[in-house]
Amino acid sequence: MAQTTTVGPDARGSVAEKMSTLDRLLPVWIGIAMAAGLLLGRWVPGLNTALDRVQVDGISVPIALGLLIMMYPVLAKVRYDRLDSVTGDRRLLVSSLVLNWLFGPALMFALAWLLLPDLPEYRTGLIIVGLARCIAMVIIWNDLACGDREAAAVLVALNSVFQVVMFAVLGWFYLSVLPGWLGLEQTTIDTSPWQIAKSVLIFLGIPLLAGYLSRRLGERAKGRQWYESEFLPRIGPWALYGLLFTIVILFALQGDRITSHPVDVLRIAVPLLAYFAIMWGGGYLLGAVLGLGYRRTTTLAFTAAGNNFELAIAVAIATYGPLSGQALAGVVGPLIEVPILVALVYVSLFLRKRFASK
Repeated sequence: MAQTTTVGPDARGSVAEKMSTLDRLLPVWIGIAMAAGLLLGRWVPGLNTALDRVQVDGISVPIALGLLIMMYPVLAKVRYDRLDSVTGDRRLLVSSLVLNWLFGPALMFALAWLLLPDLPEYRTGLIIVGLARCIAMVIIWNDLACGDREAAAVLVALNSVFQVVMFAVLGWFYLSVLPGWLGLEQTTIDTSPWQIAKSVLIFLGIPLLAGYLSRRLGERAKGRQWYESEFLPRIGPWALYGLLFTIVILFALQGDRITSHPVDVLRIAVPLLAYFAIMWGGGYLLGAVLGLGYRRTTTLAFTAAGNNFELAIAVAIATYGPLSGQALAGVVGPLIEVPILVALVYVSLFLRKRFASK
């Protein structure tokens, strides 16, 4: 039986009226953060090197801090006692697995070879990006678009498990086996299960545990009404503060390389733009056809379109070096993903009216 196509009480009224000033001006803040990061990385001597050195076991401390601040408020909003309604939705779970682990990597492989046949380093970097399914920023895009928080938590956790198990296997298949079958140039990927698991544990495990404990202990101490009406509004804005901080750090780290290779960035951007549009549109269309309703359709679309750029960049640097074309392709990922998915948040909010009117 199809899920009722409702979007919940927070969907009533105009989007603008329901959004705070911080939310309404989100594209402006993100644009400023991107520009600030690029300019800082370009104009402040040694800044990117200094930031890059602040690492623990290969994990950038500033980026990790920003992502943890960004994800905690959203995961603290999840009603964990409702997760069983998501795990019982087989259409949603199967659709997500198919989009993320069958269609997504295959699409990026095809786009990389079609649009970058003469640039093997960038092509390989993009294929690695396609293999790294999103476990971080998708949480906030889904929340901004009023998607299903509980569904997002389950799908991100599912992606995390598959990422640990399948990333290296799919990397071997798409970079070595499949090109060999098709008579194309072959390459290799060198990554360990621990490297992938470490990314998952830090960028998802820590904020997920913190969010769960906050709700459990907060509701036990003062009740759900206090937790949702008093506590969550206080911590809510920190999700966007963390997002903006992360964007500034990311772009400061690679600002010099991005601004020094504008033509290369444009070449890499074309398949990325196609990829995000097709993955999001395909997820949205599939959710609508299956009758998942606005909230879960939105969650399906964003979890399909987003990528774990932290992992992709780490793998590219570890395998090919920090100055490689593969690493640059990974860096361009968030440069394109952030503004595109912000735009798709607003597209989703516009399409919400069509679901609500049915």
